[in-house]
Amino acid sequence: MKPADFGDTAEVTDRYDNSIRTRRWAHGKLVDEGFPLSAVSEHLADPEALVWVDLWNPEHTALLELAEEWNLDPHAVEDSLAHGERTKATRYATHTFLTVYATHLFPDSEDENQAHESRLRTTRISAFVLPRGVVTVRRGTPFDIDEAVRRWDENTDLLQYGPGALIHGLLDTVVDGQFETIQELDDAAEDLEDCLFEDGASTRQIQRRVYRLRKELVQLRRVVLPMREVVNAVLRTRAESNHHPELDSSYNDLYDHVMRAAEWTDSLREMVNTVFETNLSLQDARLNIVMKKLTGWAAIIAVPTAVTGWYGMNVPYPGVGEAWGLMSGVGIMVVSAIVLYVLFKRRDWL
Repeated sequence: MKPADFGDTAEVTDRYDNSIRTRRWAHGKLVDEGFPLSAVSEHLADPEALVWVDLWNPEHTALLELAEEWNLDPHAVEDSLAHGERTKATRYATHTFLTVYATHLFPDSEDENQAHESRLRTTRISAFVLPRGVVTVRRGTPFDIDEAVRRWDENTDLLQYGPGALIHGLLDTVVDGQFETIQELDDAAEDLEDCLFEDGASTRQIQRRVYRLRKELVQLRRVVLPMREVVNAVLRTRAESNHHPELDSSYNDLYDHVMRAAEWTDSLREMVNTVFETNLSLQDARLNIVMKKLTGWAAIIAVPTAVTGWYGMNVPYPGVGEAWGLMSGVGIMVVSAIVLYVLFKRRDWL
């Protein structure tokens, strides 16, 4: 569905579609969803409410208008709309701002010209963590936000602890998606290792796959590694504010997952580099074998050439004009070629 145009807030807030999602909880229980954006400010002012607003690909001017109404920092709003913003967490006077990237892989392209293109796609998710709610802004390819909603619904006992529970569910969904992407790349690397030692493997195809895999890993590391800083920043904010220690175990588990994802990405990068270097070594080894075989056959061919060159001189030689002279020359060529062939075969040159 085409993203909603938020230019006229009064008009747009009276309707609800897939590009705008709203929810409200009270004491951990869902009490309302799909309410208009015009009611968000009132709900955010309710000390017993927990509010979630999700905007997918909002218009720039419309988001600025909503940000002013919800008291969001203009710099954070600009960061949520800017292109190429890095993964980060920033504290402002009225809220905390997070930027993370969800990842997924597209299937392999059947087009040979696009076989080396990266399959990795990312969705940027910006989150404004307010005292009584969370506003998420998604840009890029669609992200399954329903998975985060499902986790919130499965852990309603945590929602009574405020926005920290919503952020935990969101980050947990993003990190699990990154894990799935890393697993797929790991499987691709293992398949590539198997292809290295196949006799009929195409060197060109292996080179393309290695290049694509390295490119995807570079893109993935840019969004996975900074997740440690994001979770650390959230943990520091919670510790300084003494926010609900009941969520500490959940965030510690989340941080452990983030560390595992970062370590797995680094080890996978080393594996791909090893595959790349092994491929080069195997090419050198194959080239050496080819050169040895060519050299052996060239030596075998050189013997008859030398013998015929000798007998072809315009001077008398033993057996000239006689049948036994021809037979002796042929015998010398055959015997010499056989001797060289046996010697080269024993040394594995042929």
